[in-house]
Amino acid sequence: MARPALARVLRASNLRLGKLRARGVPAILLGASAIVIAAGTVRALKAAAPSLAESLREATKLVEALRSDRDQRRLNS
Repeated sequence: MARPALARVLRASNLRLGKLRARGVPAILLGASAIVIAAGTVRALKAAAPSLAESLREATKLVEALRSDRDQRRLNS
């Protein structure tokens, strides 16, 4: 089995995100770490899925309570 030309692979590896530019090994490492982070995020969301709806409902109630408290303070001023 023939080996791939590693120099050619490194030269072809470019990553551009806004002002962030990486080339070669750093681009490959950033790409691999992005895949690992995405997989971890999906796994965490999958584990939290049963309680996620209740958490969002409670967060909405908290925001509404904070808004009404802020409005009440404005009226009293």
